[in-house]
Amino acid sequence: MENVRKIVLAYSGGLDTSVILRWLIEEYGAEVVAFVADLGQGENLEVIREKAIRTGASKVYVEDLREEFVRDFVFAALKANALYEGMYLMGTSLARPLIAKKQIEIALREGADAVAHGATGKGNDQVRFELTYYALKPDIRVIAPWREWNLRSRKDLIDYAKKHGIDVPVTPEKPYSCDRNIFHTSYEGGILEDPWVEPSDDMFEMTVSPEKAPDAPTYVDIDFEKGVPVRLDGREFSPVDLLYRLNEIGGKNGVGRVDMVENRFVGIKSRGVYETPGGTILHIAHRAVESITMDREVMHLRDMLVPKFAELIYYGFWYSPEMEMLRAAIEESQKNVTGTARLKIYKGNVYVVGRRSPFSLYSKSLATFEEDKVFNQRDATGFIRLNALRLSIRKLLEG
Repeated sequence: MENVRKIVLAYSGGLDTSVILRWLIEEYGAEVVAFVADLGQGENLEVIREKAIRTGASKVYVEDLREEFVRDFVFAALKANALYEGMYLMGTSLARPLIAKKQIEIALREGADAVAHGATGKGNDQVRFELTYYALKPDIRVIAPWREWNLRSRKDLIDYAKKHGIDVPVTPEKPYSCDRNIFHTSYEGGILEDPWVEPSDDMFEMTVSPEKAPDAPTYVDIDFEKGVPVRLDGREFSPVDLLYRLNEIGGKNGVGRVDMVENRFVGIKSRGVYETPGGTILHIAHRAVESITMDREVMHLRDMLVPKFAELIYYGFWYSPEMEMLRAAIEESQKNVTGTARLKIYKGNVYVVGRRSPFSLYSKSLATFEEDKVFNQRDATGFIRLNALRLSIRKLLEG
């Protein structure tokens, strides 16, 4: 098609993006550069690189984005305690703007006319990719094959692949779709489209079921500095290594499974099943340190912002002015969130059993129920009467 000479494709090596790579070459007559993002999905990326070349890519970029993903995206969401609709830690939502950002960087480096992705016209990912593209390069041409071609089913894609000599691995088809990175694994579609059907335990990749978890609890201490986890049991780790270690601990203890029906940005309700073992542990630990270090009104105000912050991530507005404003407020709220949380992890549950901080606002002398000489309990009389004044006036007026 007109005016498209070179396209940068977000490529995973799966059936969809492999077909898309060849389809772009055939349909647009363009050179296609494949970009593979290493987000800790646990696949052999050299095999994926070789497959992209065999399928027709003129060049393949494979970039390790794990450190940037955890440091700048996962930990940014952690500081806000961000949960979409109160449940989802957003492992997929956080990954897409980073992939799209790197894709635009490669497009600029390569002098490409367009970028392409493999997201469908029903889901959230198309929005997340494209909002990032346009935020970073407003004049970029975006190609979304699922909104253009006449291929409508897995069989159509397999037939196209065979016709064009694209490798289609002969493996049993999973009755659901799966997306994985270092932060989580998500499952949707197929058998999961019936929200009454319980997923089989053998579906999960990162966690054992709580029933199969050890009978003895695991204790961990996690140190935070300004809202960022930096040490585990007194040992300093890089962001990626810390998350890998907590994934291992959480996974063997059955932590981090979520089954929910969520509201997609496009207006469709969708059932998703997620496992986020390390992220769940960090979320609970972070709140524990906040509980003794954050001023009450700052915490309550920040908590009012969390649903909006999570919604912006889920919808794909990472690079937006409103997100910049919210992130600045959240960063300010974290300046004294330094301390240690002690957790007891047992059969799918994470319990806070201790917390301490050099910036602790907790005062035992004020909180005690024993005799004290700090708090004058008679002061509470006037405090209550002043707060009851408007309630009393309202009742008197009713009479």
